[in-house]
Amino acid sequence: MGRFVAFGEILLRMSPPGRELLLQTPRLDVWIGGAEANVATALARLGHDTAIVSAVPDDPLGDAAVAALRGHGVDCSAVARRPGRMGAYYAVSGAGLRATNIVYDRAHSAFADAPAADWDWDRLLAGAGRLHLSGITPALGPGGTAAAFAAADAATRLAIPVSFDGNYRARLWESWDGDARAILSRLVGLADIMFGNHRDIALLLGRDFGDDGPARRRTAADAAFDAFPKLALIASTARHVEDVDHHRLAARIDTRDDFAQTEEIRVAGIVDRIGTGDAFAAGVFDALLRDQSIAVAAQTGLALAALKHSLPGDASLFGRSDIEAFLSEGFDVRR
Repeated sequence: MGRFVAFGEILLRMSPPGRELLLQTPRLDVWIGGAEANVATALARLGHDTAIVSAVPDDPLGDAAVAALRGHGVDCSAVARRPGRMGAYYAVSGAGLRATNIVYDRAHSAFADAPAADWDWDRLLAGAGRLHLSGITPALGPGGTAAAFAAADAATRLAIPVSFDGNYRARLWESWDGDARAILSRLVGLADIMFGNHRDIALLLGRDFGDDGPARRRTAADAAFDAFPKLALIASTARHVEDVDHHRLAARIDTRDDFAQTEEIRVAGIVDRIGTGDAFAAGVFDALLRDQSIAVAAQTGLALAALKHSLPGDASLFGRSDIEAFLSEGFDVRR
């Protein structure tokens, strides 16, 4: 099938311990993250051949980021070392009715300032079976946009399928004057798989979808299939937030001729919501790479997303046995 190649920024994620406010006490927990790296990590933990294309500074922080991803089985040979700083963000976990808050610190990082021309995509995509991108890279600014376009255009020229996760980040887009709708539409137009719900499609197409529930998702999917001829599959989750610790979650996959919708599950006792969308994407890819049906793909994505809620940090570190146990064995102690 070829190697799964993800392109995006590797980040430091820093969080106060427990449910504290930022610097309430002088301590931070640190993880390595980044949306695209999270997908590559989760797939590597499930036994797939994955690589990350990125850039980090040539310093101890860059060393730690590469070592962490390599430790999970991700090929980091295409991670460039460049002048600059390590991109970072702070995640302040919510509690009760206080929502989790993200503070970005990504401007002028080694990745964000890397010229698009520096990426040799013919070499970087050698042996690739898929290129995975997200809307976060173009949201970083003109350089990130040019780099994402260059990657997607090269993969298209080389007949390598492109997948795209919308990952709309309003605070990043608001920091510059980029046309999010036009930029994201061009990238989705080169993809065969899209991760995004009716709100993402509404942003791309500049229209609302007036139905409700599954009907609204199918209407939005049909509109996206009409607008983007290459698009073959759309995967999404539906999340209903009761409070920070209790969510209800369902998964759906739409193709041009079919769909699969899971039952809604209740996710309680949430440890960390960050990275659950990346875990969902990895679960869907895992099933598709094993030639499973879209129904199995939706269930696998939902299972991995639900499990990630139980784990601190950015990435899912679960294996196939964990997914199988979640789907079949319930929640009692495994002995």
